[in-house]
Amino acid sequence: MYGKFQKHLQDELSAIEQAGLYKHERNIVSPQSAEITLEDGSKALNFCANNYLGLADNPRLIKAAEQAMLSHGYGMSSVRFICGTQDMHKELEKAIAEYFHTEDTILYAACFDANGGVFEPLLTAEDAIISDSLNHASIIDGVRLCKAQRFRYANADMADLEEKLKEAQSCRFRIIVTDGVFSMDGNVAPMDKICDLAEKYEALVMVDESHSAGVVGKTGHGVAEQFDCYGRIDIFTGTLGKAFGGAVGGFTTGRKEIIDMLRQRSRPYLFSNSLPPMIVGAGLETFKILRESNALHDRLVENVNYFRDKMIAAGFDIKPTQSAICAVMLYDAFLSQKFAAAMAEEGIFVTGFYYPVVPKGQARIRVQLSAAHKKEHLDKAIEAFIKVGKKLDVIK
Repeated sequence: MYGKFQKHLQDELSAIEQAGLYKHERNIVSPQSAEITLEDGSKALNFCANNYLGLADNPRLIKAAEQAMLSHGYGMSSVRFICGTQDMHKELEKAIAEYFHTEDTILYAACFDANGGVFEPLLTAEDAIISDSLNHASIIDGVRLCKAQRFRYANADMADLEEKLKEAQSCRFRIIVTDGVFSMDGNVAPMDKICDLAEKYEALVMVDESHSAGVVGKTGHGVAEQFDCYGRIDIFTGTLGKAFGGAVGGFTTGRKEIIDMLRQRSRPYLFSNSLPPMIVGAGLETFKILRESNALHDRLVENVNYFRDKMIAAGFDIKPTQSAICAVMLYDAFLSQKFAAAMAEEGIFVTGFYYPVVPKGQARIRVQLSAAHKKEHLDKAIEAFIKVGKKLDVIK
């Protein structure tokens, strides 16, 4: 049987390649940092990682991970409710709750699991989920696993959200779900207005802080800080794999009873191994660093403003952004691949994004800034963008 299926896959893969949509992976042989070493030994400046605060190779996190392994072992070999909970897990959950000003936290292997496991235990066919049209794939998949009625509103469009809330008024419970920062465009959800509508139409509010925590807000504490919405958001999900150290691990934090119910019924939590001690130890150190100083966040903001302003001045079409994501719009999928390849030749590591990751006709280079970038790194990247942009007739 596989012969026929193999031929089908080969044809599909060939079509993807010919359309310029095939995703090639480039091997890194160094730690994740502002400058990385590739498999062929060449160096490159990395502008496509989610390493927003530059913590991925932080010596304090590495030491904390080593110490956690020495004191608590390598892995848990179990799920949390059987024999997979250590004191460190509870400490990290408390640290996350303190960071987001919430009552309790539950840890997952990844934020994909957190989003996949949050809806089904809480909602039934009597309820409604009202979801932003540009929400992350993990939210979309989580919604699919739940029997609640589904409503989708246009990205950050409050008039459309209000219409969907009106349509959902006959449902028992309603929850509005949004990304804090939308990962492809870099725009921030208007959480104050979302909370206003939630209160007007009696809905819960959930936000995925994966690309916003550590990034937006006066001190980088996310959308609740930026829009002064503490106490108005019921559920936060997020990851330890971006600003908070860049490894793995996800979480849901929020109202005590919600977290209690997830511990009882959330399938990715109940049927997945506990986070290993090294990840937990490094996570605890991350939040300790962030309590000590806002220096990393301040540096990130400076880098974002500098890069964005220089790129706009050079003539590039940049999506409006309030985050560390800077979408350089090219619109054509093949051009985005050609542009990224040319940037690699200039020693700049960026990635072209195209359908199905973004809508058709919306291809782009997504640049992600980091606190680890120095001014000379930014200048080199901008110079390379200008050189390649002129060569490929993107700018004059």
